[in-house]
Amino acid sequence: MTAGAWTVRPPRAAAESGRRVAIFGGGVAGLTAAHELAERGFAVTVYERRALGGKARSIPVPGSGRDGRPDLPGEHGFRFFPGFYKHIPDIMRRIPFRDNANGVWDNLVPATEARFSRAGTDDILLPMGRTGKSWSNPDDFRQTVGSVIATSTRMPMTDALYFANRLLVFNTSCDARRFGQWEQLSWRDFVGARGRSAEFRTLMSRTLTTLLVAAKDDHASTRTIGNMGEQFLGNPLEVGNDGPLDRLLNGPTSEAWLDPWVDRLRQLGVRFEHAELHGLDVAGRRIAGARISGGDGAARTVAADHFVLAVPMEVARGLWTPEILTVWPELAAMDRLITNWMTGIQFYLRRPTAIARGHTAYIDSPWSLTSIAQNQFWPRTRLSGYGDGSVHDCLSVDVSDWNTPGLLYGKPAKECTHDEIAREVWAQLQAHLHGPAALQDEDLHSWFLDSGIGWDAARRVNTNADPLLINTAGSWSARPQAHGALENLFLAGDYVRTTIDLATMEGASESARTAVNALLDVAGSDAPRCRVFSLYRAPELEPMRQLDATRYAAGQPNMFDGPV
Repeated sequence: MTAGAWTVRPPRAAAESGRRVAIFGGGVAGLTAAHELAERGFAVTVYERRALGGKARSIPVPGSGRDGRPDLPGEHGFRFFPGFYKHIPDIMRRIPFRDNANGVWDNLVPATEARFSRAGTDDILLPMGRTGKSWSNPDDFRQTVGSVIATSTRMPMTDALYFANRLLVFNTSCDARRFGQWEQLSWRDFVGARGRSAEFRTLMSRTLTTLLVAAKDDHASTRTIGNMGEQFLGNPLEVGNDGPLDRLLNGPTSEAWLDPWVDRLRQLGVRFEHAELHGLDVAGRRIAGARISGGDGAARTVAADHFVLAVPMEVARGLWTPEILTVWPELAAMDRLITNWMTGIQFYLRRPTAIARGHTAYIDSPWSLTSIAQNQFWPRTRLSGYGDGSVHDCLSVDVSDWNTPGLLYGKPAKECTHDEIAREVWAQLQAHLHGPAALQDEDLHSWFLDSGIGWDAARRVNTNADPLLINTAGSWSARPQAHGALENLFLAGDYVRTTIDLATMEGASESARTAVNALLDVAGSDAPRCRVFSLYRAPELEPMRQLDATRYAAGQPNMFDGPV
């Protein structure tokens, strides 16, 4: 029986010993944990210090609404839902939304193309979706993947085939090699970027890391980036996917997903409190209480039977006291985890853009920009229904590199004022977009930078309330399990060990399900366990992965790891 296929118990758990759960953090991880526990009859309270939805939420642009219209929708960064996501879509189907047969899940719509844009040269437009051709053996894999890359880019066929072979090496590697060898190696070293063409270095090394996860290709874990390559390029027919390769919501994130989710949780009996967590008190091998301050600033201690910590990694490790580390010493390794910045800015336009029917990557932009024009995907409430009524599109842009000097001011984004950031990003976009896709200054209505970015005038640098975990080579050993020696403490967040192994909404949701399953075990519950999905691995390559396990144990390289 899968989760959700049984009758929901009424929220009577407050009267039952052992079923009170305090969840700290109201982002995707915290809301997922609350949903799964409430459906299983636990009494759940979620404590959130800022706003429900975390980095995924929509952020209203203050004071932008006129004549009864709501404020313009801003965001931390645009959301997209790859077809290989399974945990997020599964929970979306359990969130009612108007007349949708499949709840919020029906609000996902496909992006049909992607644009790769460069300054001073023609762009590449790629259709998104199935290639129409699978493969049956390793040589066919190399030829199929290599041909797709070569025909879709300006890369020499020799480089395309070389990269296809590197992907084949990873895809035929056993788990022991993935964790023992590829986890320790940077992506740049794995793909051998230094000896390849400029096109190869730009696309296969830099683009797959900086633009995807705000990481540097000479630091990013091969295992992490290889996992993503296995999903995007190793499954051309999208076998087992939840849907098309690239999907978006058909409206602002909070309206199309998060607000209905919170409403559903309230119906299930979940309580929400505006509060900040300051510390955890330990008694023996258990958490005895959590010290918080509420919206009024008053301090108090929360008592519960179980505590789920669903706060960001940098917040969690700041809570580890000597008492906690004495019981759960593995948590000290989290000090080795690092973060970087990947944050969004929205440009509101007076006319619709014609850039792409999907995402655009500005692959040689100094600040590693990606964007999507949102109005084309929002059929229910057009952007003209927000703000002052004159906005007809929103170009939502992610800034992935905050440390490289820009074009206008010669400064990295971290050292630019907010106005300078907006001008710099706009200039980098204009340098890449020409013809019908060009951005005109007169079309710019306004802009909004993620409110998590703060300007420190004294030091003349920005601060970031929402940094992003970066999966560097060797960092897996520093990431904790969802449950350890503290009997009633459970960790949920994209820094926890997960199958997807990437700082994503999907990773946050998977980690929450793992935490809930551990909690059910500790509580002795007979409720069905949360379903945890696995990533796709081509069954055609399984015999080679089994052979690779023998080769790795014998100290031999992967059978395809050599000259092509």
